[in-house]
Amino acid sequence: MKVNVIFHSIYGHIFKMAEAVAEGASGVEGAQVKLLQVRETLADEIIAKMNATEAKKKFAHIPVAALDDLSSADALIFGTPTRFGNMSAEMRAFLDSTGPLWMKGALIGKAGSVFASTATQHGGQESTILSFHTTLLHHGMVIVGLPYSEARQMTMSEISGGSPYGATTIAGPSGERQPSENELAMARFQGAHVANIAKKLAGK
Repeated sequence: MKVNVIFHSIYGHIFKMAEAVAEGASGVEGAQVKLLQVRETLADEIIAKMNATEAKKKFAHIPVAALDDLSSADALIFGTPTRFGNMSAEMRAFLDSTGPLWMKGALIGKAGSVFASTATQHGGQESTILSFHTTLLHHGMVIVGLPYSEARQMTMSEISGGSPYGATTIAGPSGERQPSENELAMARFQGAHVANIAKKLAGK
């Protein structure tokens, strides 16, 4: 049973969440988990101006996702930073290239899930995930969120991301905040939950 975690990250927040998601999925018996990133569309000089060069180096070794990585998997878990309440342009470009898969119905019945990050608490985490779901539904995927059995999403003792739509993290206006243990724990839970659902869907 194959679970592919596909992400886009600039400063590394979503990469850290992706690692946690993959860790959670890997704990499910029979799960073969692969971590992949979408192709970066920003030029190196733009990345440098954003002061993200060093951050990008930390996950430069992660392979770039191809269409075959979607069709060959039983579950797909996507991670994206938020851009004005929507997914990043890089993730959108990757999804827009999946027309051939849609034509063949290649993703119908596969488990699909999303996690995200924003700069602020109210920066569009939920709208980003929900708008992402639209594409997955057009592909006929089975949407998997973060159920309330993961009670950490109801944490009130600290600032934290997380909702029934998926695990999230708050990066801070300048990217200074890293994913908290509470947020990483939700990401691990989501990975395991999706892998278990995919296992049932695959009859394995």
